[in-house]
Amino acid sequence: MKDMVDINVIIDERFENPLVNIYTKKETEQVDNIICAIEDAARNHYPPIPVAINDKLQFISQRMIYRIKTEGRKVSLETDEGTFTVKGTMARFEEKLDKERFFRISQSEIINLYKVSFFDFSASGTIGVEFENGERSWVARRSVKALREKLKNER
Repeated sequence: MKDMVDINVIIDERFENPLVNIYTKKETEQVDNIICAIEDAARNHYPPIPVAINDKLQFISQRMIYRIKTEGRKVSLETDEGTFTVKGTMARFEEKLDKERFFRISQSEIINLYKVSFFDFSASGTIGVEFENGERSWVARRSVKALREKLKNER
């Protein structure tokens, strides 16, 4: 496939910051897009989320989060490492999270679209969500149209 990009990652303790070299026959639109993507990633303004684990404060990268949800008055954050109670409101998290990656599917749940295995459109009026970790959820009826639009725009 001619649109494929070969990527080599070399771990070398001599480098404090990542160093990116692009080898190409000529500068093309694809090369420019790769440069823009790298620059965007380097300027990522989406902070990690602080969680308390065993009396220690740790930071969870947004890309590691499957979903953030409320149960009663508690807000919890799900990752492969477990579920953690976090401080803050859903509205505050919705502000902090990467809008490309996260979508609020209900009043009590925000999901990471990049951690979804598939969307199930077979149920009438709603959408089922299955995550990479096997967990399932449902999109609230009032969020279905907005999610469909977002998914349509992502293609």
